[in-house]
Amino acid sequence: MYRFPQLLSLALVAAPLAADRLDKVDNRVLEQLATHPDGRSEFLIVLSEQADLSAATGRSSKLAKGRYVLEQLSAVAARSQAPLLAELDAAAIPHRSYWIVNMIWAQGDLPLVSALAERGDVERIAANPKSGGPLAVQGEPASTATGFAPDAMEWNVSRVKANEVWALGYTGQGAVVAGQDTGFDWNHPALKAKYRGWNGSSATHAHNWHDAIHESSGICAANSTAPCDDDTALGGHGTHTLGTMVGDDGVGNLIGVAPGARWIGCRSMDDGVGSPASYAECYQWFVAPTDLAGGNPDPALAPDVINNSWSCLASEGCSDPSVMEAVVEAVRAAGIVTVQAAGNGGPSCATIDTPSAIYDASFTVGNTDANDELNSAIAYGSSRGPVTIDGSGRRKPDVAAPGTDIRSSKRGGTYGTLTGTSQAGPHVAGVVALMISADPALAGQVELIEELLRESTSHAVIATGSCGGTASTAVPNNLFGWGRIDARAAVALRLSGFLFRDGFESGLADDWSAVAQ
Repeated sequence: MYRFPQLLSLALVAAPLAADRLDKVDNRVLEQLATHPDGRSEFLIVLSEQADLSAATGRSSKLAKGRYVLEQLSAVAARSQAPLLAELDAAAIPHRSYWIVNMIWAQGDLPLVSALAERGDVERIAANPKSGGPLAVQGEPASTATGFAPDAMEWNVSRVKANEVWALGYTGQGAVVAGQDTGFDWNHPALKAKYRGWNGSSATHAHNWHDAIHESSGICAANSTAPCDDDTALGGHGTHTLGTMVGDDGVGNLIGVAPGARWIGCRSMDDGVGSPASYAECYQWFVAPTDLAGGNPDPALAPDVINNSWSCLASEGCSDPSVMEAVVEAVRAAGIVTVQAAGNGGPSCATIDTPSAIYDASFTVGNTDANDELNSAIAYGSSRGPVTIDGSGRRKPDVAAPGTDIRSSKRGGTYGTLTGTSQAGPHVAGVVALMISADPALAGQVELIEELLRESTSHAVIATGSCGGTASTAVPNNLFGWGRIDARAAVALRLSGFLFRDGFESGLADDWSAVAQ
């Protein structure tokens, strides 16, 4: 039984959790404590004091925003966590400190939770259960068609008109994309040359890779010091999403939207299952990537955009829908675009119901297929809005992108197809890289990037039906948001120097290369 020196009285140790403190503790924590053979659970201690990041918007550059966010968050965490961390250390209680939100991961029993709930500096105790289950990107079918012959360019890449941006010389060079996922096969021939840690002859994983899995049940070791993808169910889910962002092996497998961009990565799932702590840890690392020992955080090495092809389920600890809202808001304040898969719970309405897809700070993506302009439909399984789980009624998704039968890289240097919003999200991350490549001044300007993406969408995809009282013929709506992304239009819109909502397609010059000059 864990005891804090000078913290737990014998009466408190013996007493159950006080009724007036129950509202501080997630029910999932109490369930875990009651059912675990040892009467223990892991959980997140969220402290009452949280940093104010509102002044981040006044910083002009991405680096200035990142430094400000790091300084503010880490200062509040270091000061306010100090007394509690000292007591946890003295009692030899397993714990880990975070600053992306002022919280501490810990593992303990009911007396410990009772004592923590009594503290005035503790706001709540959130769930972070260790549990097995299906890949957190639930609903995606198994891999198919691994024997595809190489093609000069995949249909989905041309569908978002990435190749028309390449024709101007913008392939993503100068931009950095990131992914938190099941990990990545960094030696894959379509990915290796794009890895920021690879200089052509040797690899440096510090500040380019982080493993947020500290106890592993999969094929990758815990705290892996090199990128590794442990997904066996789908043959490399993370590797597949990364290929859609940047993949190109130079010999016919042109699978990525931004093949000139560089990538970094973080593993947030253990054999397909993550937790609020592992997802938050990856978000934190992206704001200020560290060395392999977790030191020397450097916001100058933060990515421009993060792809998040996962859903945090209640079984993983996300029983409180707001559990990671402040985390995502902090990443956005640091000038990083957070692209999020909508989920695969369609065709019912209000199925965008998991973190981080539900948040306003996330740029949420639904999926279409190769025939979207003929069948006029969003993909059957793509989750729909509005967001009701948190009572917001928020319209989601923000946009749509190809996500059905997407051919990309798989573990072991292979290729195959997957379907789902996990495959749609990386297209948007790739388009963000193309936009920044065309205009480096966009880096860190999250609100402007998102507005450009919304304003430049194609409305060729007009799904039937209605969700949340908004008909699919109205734009935006709760089926495909503002429409399917269009890289050509997004870049042209930025280079033209103006934004407007109505008649965009008809107003765009046919000879749009002139706009870039």
